[in-house]
Amino acid sequence: MQERRAPFTGLTVAALVAGVAWGATALAGDRCVATDALGASIAIRDQHKTVIDVIEDGKAIVVQRYGEDDNGKPWAYVASPGGKRLGWLYREFISCS
Repeated sequence: MQERRAPFTGLTVAALVAGVAWGATALAGDRCVATDALGASIAIRDQHKTVIDVIEDGKAIVVQRYGEDDNGKPWAYVASPGGKRLGWLYREFISCS
C-alpha cells in the first residue's frame, strides 16, 4: 500500500528545515544576550519603531517571538530573564549560544 501525502508536504518540510536552520542559534524562548560590535547601548523599540528604552551591550535577554518589518528586516520581541517585557530589538543585535 502506498502512503499518500498532501501536495505541499515537501514544501512544508523544506520551509520548516530552513526556518530551523536560520533560527538554530535563536529560537523563541532562548536565553540570549544583546550584542553590539561597538559595545554601545542598543535601542529597544515599540511596534512603530519608536525608541522606548535602551539595553546595554552584553545584557541577558529572552527572545519571546520573531517578526519582520515592512522592509523584511528581522526583529525579535524580547524580555528580561525575569520576564519583564522590553520591546523589539533588531535581530542583528542578538547573540544566542
